[in-house]
Amino acid sequence: MAKGMLIVLSGPSGVGKGTVRQELTRRNSGQFVYSVSMTTRKKRPGEVEGVDYFFTSVAEFKHAVQSNQMLEYNQYVGHYYGTPRQYVEKTINQGKDIFLEIDVGGAIQVKEKMPEGVFIFLTPPDLKALRMRITGRGTDSATVIDRRMAQAVNEINLMKEYDYAVVNDQVTKAADRIEKIIESEHLKVKRVMKDYEKVLGVKHDYETNHR
Repeated sequence: MAKGMLIVLSGPSGVGKGTVRQELTRRNSGQFVYSVSMTTRKKRPGEVEGVDYFFTSVAEFKHAVQSNQMLEYNQYVGHYYGTPRQYVEKTINQGKDIFLEIDVGGAIQVKEKMPEGVFIFLTPPDLKALRMRITGRGTDSATVIDRRMAQAVNEINLMKEYDYAVVNDQVTKAADRIEKIIESEHLKVKRVMKDYEKVLGVKHDYETNHR
């Protein structure tokens, strides 16, 4: 069975990562698995273990970090969040593509551990469009918006760490572009060579035994 791929999607706040990822998941139900994070915060009513999060203790989380079991992690509002390595590798070995929608800092952590992943940076058409999107939320003050824009500039400067840049000028078009990237990546020789080596090995054994 062919292995799946790790697909990492990042981009500045307000660029529409979640919306594009949801569109891809809707189109490819069953093919893409959206990665489940691990967290030390308490389970909320209605949340399901292994579906919403993998819930764990602070001690267990720190042990996972120290033993290289986390692809990336961070701390937010007093709680730890991160991506468990074993879960990602198991999903890939089952032949499914797994999707990580994470910030730039997390993506760089992941790339250090799994450079064979496909790293996609979602960009706005321009900074003016990004400011309009953030402003359109109606939830942030002018000061917060300026801070988000400054952070966006810093993140865009790190785009060189990624394999692909996709402009999100329209959600459906952005999803189309990412689907083409994934299709192309599945056909790369470095991803399929092991399967062909197995076939060639079987052929070699057959020819040796039937001379």
